[in-house]
Amino acid sequence: MALMDDNDFDIRAAQSSAAGERDFEKALRPGRFESFTGQDKVVENLKVFVTAAKMRGEALDHILFYGPPGLGKTTLSGIIANELGVGMKVTSGPVLDKAGDLAGILTSLEENDVLFIDEIHRLRPEVEEYLYSAMEDYRIDITIDKGPGARSVQLTLSPFTLIGATTRSGLLTAPLRARFGINCHLEYYDHELLERIILRSAKLLGVKCRAEAAHEIALRSRGTPRIANSLLRRVRDFAQVKGSGDIDPEIARYALEALNIDRYGLDEIDNKLLGTIIHKFGGGPVGLSTIATALGEDRFSSKRASSSAHLAAAKSPTSLSAISEWTATTSAARPPSTSKPYISQWNLYAS
Repeated sequence: MALMDDNDFDIRAAQSSAAGERDFEKALRPGRFESFTGQDKVVENLKVFVTAAKMRGEALDHILFYGPPGLGKTTLSGIIANELGVGMKVTSGPVLDKAGDLAGILTSLEENDVLFIDEIHRLRPEVEEYLYSAMEDYRIDITIDKGPGARSVQLTLSPFTLIGATTRSGLLTAPLRARFGINCHLEYYDHELLERIILRSAKLLGVKCRAEAAHEIALRSRGTPRIANSLLRRVRDFAQVKGSGDIDPEIARYALEALNIDRYGLDEIDNKLLGTIIHKFGGGPVGLSTIATALGEDRFSSKRASSSAHLAAAKSPTSLSAISEWTATTSAARPPSTSKPYISQWNLYAS
């Protein structure tokens, strides 16, 4: 009997523990405007809009968040729902495959609820057109039956707030974008703000982090809170295994070097890409397909690395000036092109 007790496993307890860990991870996201760091102008404007909507007892106007990934679009949407004291449903553009999927979500919304659609620029055209009347008049038209017996039925929706998030606002159609009353562009964070975010996250994770270590992590986070929190988790792992459990500057540098992340926030593939452009192609210009072939990667990986390297260089004047100086020197020393320009692309395999 004792042996059975020792080997007894309660799956409900395990699931409860896993759920508790997920809830703990969600705690890193602020729940109120006061806890949100950065984006001061956007936050101040949202405070005014939310307060005015609560005073009138109306649904907040539709909001569009756009900007690079990892800057807090989803977090701000959750904060808005919390401040309004209403429910929030979360979905994404690629998931809404049919207009009926969107209709089911819209009809389940209660008064003044928030519907958050991530990657809204990836909505299918037929689904997007379904949103027009829902956003303007809070109604949708559905077709019942087919053929000669088909008829259109109009359903009235409860007033709601649609919050759309996109990393590529240029892909939004003009009719959809015009229906958002509030447009908010999120900017990259500076090092000081990232340090505050890292110290707050470390406190929530229950690990001691010195300000110097937070500064070291912030410098390599590319101005993005998501990357800062991700690096903090990995540094915490190294601190617990290789150090005393506390995050100090030494263990932070050791962990980041082990992860192949340099002082500019560039990882191994980023440095490889920049090295290829500088050493093999004299600083460019060079096409994306050619870079992908030289790196042995697909175009999507090369495009991601190119964007990351460009961002890190732009956020670091020292890195940018060093690259520019090296490129200028190499370009000046480069021999004139031959009558067969494609030969230079193949020379990289021989060198």
